[in-house]
Amino acid sequence: MGAGLLFLVCAAAVPYSAEARQPYNGLPEIYKKGVNLVRQELTTHSRIRHRYLFLKTVGKLETEGGFGVRYFYHHFYLKPTRCPKGTTETDPQRCPYRNDRPLMDCAVCYKASGEQIEAQPNPYVHCIQKPRLTEEMKKARLDHYKKMVYHSGAPTLLAVKT
Repeated sequence: MGAGLLFLVCAAAVPYSAEARQPYNGLPEIYKKGVNLVRQELTTHSRIRHRYLFLKTVGKLETEGGFGVRYFYHHFYLKPTRCPKGTTETDPQRCPYRNDRPLMDCAVCYKASGEQIEAQPNPYVHCIQKPRLTEEMKKARLDHYKKMVYHSGAPTLLAVKT
């Protein structure tokens, strides 16, 4: 009876580990690039010691700018792992999530042409441990996105008389 129960527990763990990266894999390619940009920023930060993996999307905004240009706002959570930063391991069995650290609450705003993130205006990245996020920070994130979209010149094109 004990061996059968152990087999059931092991069999249940295999699908879970395969699904652990599914939220990231289910993102459209342009959103993956935004998440990767944020993770790259975290890797260069000296106070960050562990690797973070995408956990889930909290919210998304997308605005069409015309001529194949789009503006993105992606709010999501990253979860810390037990692997040190710089590790490229993606297998959750070898790089398990940490449950003793808070989630990282991140937002990224960027302009994209086609499936590439544009360098101008500079992409905006903001991450903070989830318990430290304030309402003012949330508002500032959305305001940054709104300014980015507004300064695109689209309102000026609509005002032109011919």
